[in-house]
Amino acid sequence: MAMTKRRERLDRGIRVRTEGFYALLSWREIGYLVAPRAALIIGLLILPLIMPNVYWQRVVCLMGLFALLALCFDFLAEFVGLICLGTALFVGVGGYLSAILNAWLGLPLLLTIPIATVGGAIFCTLLLLPCFPLRGIYFAIMTLIYPMMAARVIEALGILGSTNGISGLSGFPNIWVELYLIIGVGLVCLFGLRRLVGEDIGLVLRGVKDNDQAIKASGMNITHYKILATFIASGIGSFVGSYLAHLYQWAGLSLFALDFSILPISASIVGGLGTLAGPMLGAFMLTPLSELLRSLGGLRIAIYAIILVFFIFFRTEGLLNYAQRKYHQFQHWVEV
Repeated sequence: MAMTKRRERLDRGIRVRTEGFYALLSWREIGYLVAPRAALIIGLLILPLIMPNVYWQRVVCLMGLFALLALCFDFLAEFVGLICLGTALFVGVGGYLSAILNAWLGLPLLLTIPIATVGGAIFCTLLLLPCFPLRGIYFAIMTLIYPMMAARVIEALGILGSTNGISGLSGFPNIWVELYLIIGVGLVCLFGLRRLVGEDIGLVLRGVKDNDQAIKASGMNITHYKILATFIASGIGSFVGSYLAHLYQWAGLSLFALDFSILPISASIVGGLGTLAGPMLGAFMLTPLSELLRSLGGLRIAIYAIILVFFIFFRTEGLLNYAQRKYHQFQHWVEV
């Protein structure tokens, strides 16, 4: 008797066997699940090697920095409901802490980065603690005010080097350490946060965003989970500031620049909100694009705005959500 065949989505046979754990029965199914992750990891590891010169290798470093900041924004906004427009605060605090520890106290680079990361996370979380009762645009505005206010206070009081900043910081041994440190930390943060939001605590964080009254009724402290999420995100942002300070061997008011708040939001829109990897993809696209358009001067902002308007109106879901949907629609023939 002749066997008949029909077309079936490639992921359907995998998902129906078990919901929480994929029972992999063939190399095709293993490849289906592993391929996107392997492509991401291998692509990032190869990227520095194919750059034509040191300038573009340094651009890769900036791509990694903005990718981490976009990850922070997406995590807080889409998984906790905290729309943070002040990721520049995390960058500035981390950068200045590293400068103080390294240039003024003489601590080595291997100590200043982890201390500034944790210390910056604690400091930023305490600063944002009074803002947690606020919701929506009110919380967002408060976070935007903090980095602007910090820069003006430093300038007005003439502290922390004032407009000259703090120079003489220790640099990284070579360009390869700079590149693979930021790439390695980016991959760890991405997969770590994906695992976190997939656990029970991730469900609670989503509940804080979607229905905080239900979380309260369950006897859980909403503020506790907001503190935890902010600590994680501000720690990532403080690492970015510390890394950036040692990258340029200088810490100044530019660490509080709005670019560190606006570009991560743009990257999240382009890449796809709520995916974690999508905002990082958006950052890896927009950062080199910004460098390529730098020679156009003011026209660069207009082109940048047109791109964002296109995604907002015609590709609202973002690139990664679109790519995921198409990837899961792959079909193959199965015997009936």
